[in-house]
Amino acid sequence: MPVSIASLTSPDPELADPMPVQIYRDLLSALRDGRLADGATLPSSRAAARALGLSRTTLITAYDLLRAEGVLLTRQGAAPKVVAPPSPPPDAQPKGAAPRPSARGGAMARDHRQDVYAADRGVMAPGTPDETLFPRDEWALALRRAAQRRHGEASAYGMLHGVPELRQAIAERLTSDRGVRADPQRILITPGTQASLALLAQVMTDAGETVAMECPGYAGARAAFTGAGLSIAPVPVDAEGIAVTAIPDDARLIYVTPSNQYPLGYRMSLSRRMALLDHARRHAALILEDDYDSEFLWRGREIAALAAHGPEQVAYLGSAAKVLIPALRIGWMMLPDALVAPMRAAQRNLGLLVNLHGQYALAEMMRSGRYRTHLRRITRAYETRGLALADALADLPGIALRPPDGGVQLALRFCGDQDEGAVLAACGRAGFRPSRLSASSLGAIRGLIVGFADATPQRIRGFRDVLAGALRAHGKAP
Repeated sequence: MPVSIASLTSPDPELADPMPVQIYRDLLSALRDGRLADGATLPSSRAAARALGLSRTTLITAYDLLRAEGVLLTRQGAAPKVVAPPSPPPDAQPKGAAPRPSARGGAMARDHRQDVYAADRGVMAPGTPDETLFPRDEWALALRRAAQRRHGEASAYGMLHGVPELRQAIAERLTSDRGVRADPQRILITPGTQASLALLAQVMTDAGETVAMECPGYAGARAAFTGAGLSIAPVPVDAEGIAVTAIPDDARLIYVTPSNQYPLGYRMSLSRRMALLDHARRHAALILEDDYDSEFLWRGREIAALAAHGPEQVAYLGSAAKVLIPALRIGWMMLPDALVAPMRAAQRNLGLLVNLHGQYALAEMMRSGRYRTHLRRITRAYETRGLALADALADLPGIALRPPDGGVQLALRFCGDQDEGAVLAACGRAGFRPSRLSASSLGAIRGLIVGFADATPQRIRGFRDVLAGALRAHGKAP
């Protein structure tokens, strides 16, 4: 005897899915949970249509979907018969059959940032701009203009390494602001500095080779290099920058942040830059110059980028993440001539590409001068906040700091036996999100890295009070 179809499905004409699809899904669900047994018969399409108050065409379509799924047999003159697909018993499944990442995949998936940053990147987190200063009206105008233009070849697959207008605008900024004789043909537009680092690591090295990087240093760079299977050689930094004499001779890549060292804030001296370039020439190494926070420098005269002094030894990396917001996912790198063609091809093959409208919008902001106007405005704000934070913390016992010359974070070194984890937890409970200095230095330096881009006077006072209490409660100053 056919089952009662009305007990298994009640299609609703108000739902978005067509009625046959609703019936099909309801009957499949009933089969899976046992309400519709293997071998059961359904009413004919005509009888089912009467029972549900629907057209016969609707039921024929639903039955056809089930038949295509292999769970319903229909023959002329016979009631439709349910056929449950065979399912092996649980113990018949071979052990360990679930797919697993490879060793390389496991290295790529390791989250180095969780060792450094709090899960909630909340108030006063390092490396984060103040999103309330984002120029929404200017960006919206630039996006509208980008959407209205005819893109031609760029709208297909012809300009995967970046639209000419943006590459030209970036080249002009590098020439005027960073002293680089920039050729737009040597510039690739990427989804950000992290993507640039991952691409360079995969193209320029083989697994097991050595990359030298600053210690303390940027966790994102460490993640990119580890994901490529590289051996990381941590190199100490001092007030003049990376210790060149400590760089291994076999390092294929050398990662540095010379304009505003992350996280200590030092600016690499000219003599140290020349020594680094000389080392790269002698050992055929490629320097990865992450021009981190070079836009936000307010004290002292900036030295020209490394790429200005050694264009064939340097891959220059930049991004709009701090000037605008990270979520735009627009970065760039300027490469030595010999690397442009292979890096373009690898970028295309890996799909590390950037939204077309975003590129045109950023180019429009740069050409119009609105980008530079916005940069001046936020640099003044960050200077005020950074110096105010340093001044508020300067007299706290048990920490050492140097007032920032730029950037959006401040490093606090512990001088006594303070419990870094306990101090960090106390800050977190009060809603502040600094990160561990020890995690960026492989345990060599204890302390906190504190962001100040969003550090209002009220937040600075609150953070000082919380930090002072935590330092008293969790250790002694020397």
